Amino acid sequence: MSGGPRRRALVVAVASVLLLAGCGGGDEPTTAPTFGGGGGPTAGEADVDTPELAALRAEAGLDPCPGDAGAGAAPAGAGGVALPEGTLPCLGGGPAVSLAGLRGTPTVVNLWASWCEPCRDELPVLARLHERAGDRLRVIGVDYQDGDPAAALELAASAGVSYPSVSDPDGTLRDALRVVALPQTVFVDADGTVTAVERRPFDSDAAIDAVVEEHLGVRP
Repeated sequence: MSGGPRRRALVVAVASVLLLAGCGGGDEPTTAPTFGGGGGPTAGEADVDTPELAALRAEAGLDPCPGDAGAGAAPAGAGGVALPEGTLPCLGGGPAVSLAGLRGTPTVVNLWASWCEPCRDELPVLARLHERAGDRLRVIGVDYQDGDPAAALELAASAGVSYPSVSDPDGTLRDALRVVALPQTVFVDADGTVTAVERRPFDSDAAIDAVVEEHLGVRP
């Protein structure tokens, strides 16, 4: 009689492990922007702006978070899908970021975490993309459901990442972005419209360059 609850608990535990391993999203279409742009929650109280983290951020050499990105720009046009409202704190300190305000420059938003094994291989690819594209393309990370921001900053440093990341330790973006597993990458046009979502890791410069050109019209 007691086997049923125990079996259900085991299924839940196994599902959680698969999610943390970056599994579970392979059968879902990868490019459709299937989320809505409604008002999202704010994670501005996350403690990611301590002296220790600020020192790690400086050591990593991360660019400042784009706190004023898109100021005064028009929102996504009628029928367009936009990133959710709300702000997220800059990982390691700095201005909070409004994802919905990431306008003016085509943007690649990458969800990652220090516990995500596929992300460890993908981060250097994104770091090189950021360096190649220069001012023609913005790259910003979202350290997602990560309980160890210090480990995240150390991973960014070891991967050669110089673009900034915001922090979403509580997973406030999960429903709005329909996060199934990590990594997940969102492509946002200069007017703030989401053009595509990729729910897979990129393992080469050629692979990321191809989708950036396809989804954003930018040739890195």
